[in-house]
Amino acid sequence: MGTPTPEQLYAYLSYDDATSALDWLQAVGFQVVTRQDGAGGTVTHAEVRMGNVVLMIASADAAYTVPTLRGQSTGSGIYLWMPASADVDSWHERALSAGGSSVISPEDTDWGSRRARVLDPEGHEWSAGTYRPGSTW
Repeated sequence: MGTPTPEQLYAYLSYDDATSALDWLQAVGFQVVTRQDGAGGTVTHAEVRMGNVVLMIASADAAYTVPTLRGQSTGSGIYLWMPASADVDSWHERALSAGGSSVISPEDTDWGSRRARVLDPEGHEWSAGTYRPGSTW
């Protein structure tokens, strides 16, 4: 048997207040496509979609600590590829209006792309940019 080869990658995030996180995600352009609630107002599982992007969301089941910002990064995060610079700018504006904190305001990079970075209300790092990972191979 060979090494298994996954077909796609899906990310998930846990939030102390998953209901508020879902509200923030909707404000930045995601649509909640499925949601299963648990006891005490928790979100057992939810999926949100924006275009071809799908992300799983749940209520935190333990006292997780989201990494703090060091310079301009927490060391991990979600990256949204957007084909147009105006999309990056618009997403950044929506993210801030919904309660996110700007880490990198929309800017053109030395490597020829447009990018922006925010922390969501619980401190998860979100980046958006015109650089498309995997397009060079």
